[in-house]
Amino acid sequence: MNVLITGATGLVGNKLVALLHTDNHVIHYLSTSKSKLKDNLNYKGFYWNPSTGEIDTKAFEDVSVIIHLAGASISKKWTKAYKKEIIESRVEGANLIFETLKNIPNKVERFISASAVGIYPNDLNYVYHENNTQIDQSFLGEVTELWEQSANQFRNLSIKVSIVRIGVVFAKESGALVEMTKPVRYGFGAVLSSGKQYVSWIHVDDLVSIFKFILDTDLKGVYNAVSPYPISNEELTKAIAKTIEKPLFLPNVPKFMLNLILGEMHIILTSSQNVSCRKILDAGFQFHFASLNKSLQNLLK
Repeated sequence: MNVLITGATGLVGNKLVALLHTDNHVIHYLSTSKSKLKDNLNYKGFYWNPSTGEIDTKAFEDVSVIIHLAGASISKKWTKAYKKEIIESRVEGANLIFETLKNIPNKVERFISASAVGIYPNDLNYVYHENNTQIDQSFLGEVTELWEQSANQFRNLSIKVSIVRIGVVFAKESGALVEMTKPVRYGFGAVLSSGKQYVSWIHVDDLVSIFKFILDTDLKGVYNAVSPYPISNEELTKAIAKTIEKPLFLPNVPKFMLNLILGEMHIILTSSQNVSCRKILDAGFQFHFASLNKSLQNLLK
């Protein structure tokens, strides 16, 4: 099968490409960097620039599935300009692909898009499932709503749409776990805010396996990509410290201090989403790293 991936050179994209290659899929990928374009037998890069509307239509040749992972990191300072980039990097790319497919012959049957559990409102008690219709009244809620709308438009082309709402991704190369571990490793680790806020997380290997599972089993609709065992920020901080054998002795970092340091983006650390993965489990998916302890041992040891 020929699969076109956006964001293929990022952390998740790289691992997904490697996993799909084990089943001999041919990967086409779109990149805004011409220096990252390769032309191998089963891994071919094509240039695009969503901001200017430029795209190499050869990328769609014999492609039956598109996986849309591209999007600017939400972990950089949320200036007005960068918030615009966060949204446009997700939405403009999908829109450009949509408009292109409307105007060229193609064989695309499915569009699988990343999204995020940030779409769910901040709540310490509620357990969120995919059928929840409330959207968080924050910038993250706005981003994810627009992101999913840009994916759902492909239904107008009779293309099946799948949306993967991703939790906090744990990986050893980069990302949330790396940043959370740094202060703990150097003796400055502390629980954030009340520490009661839920972190719905997922090991990066399970995340790419979910994308492959959705591809292999032809699932459509919305699926949460989170571990079966969400954990509080306090429990997570203590588990990291225990895994790398470092003490925790500093008091909690107050929410107002996080707000002073990070501004609006402090909600990444202080909001709470207890998210269920029951739907993907019921579809037959099996996690390799369901437990936090197993994941931390794998990634931090």
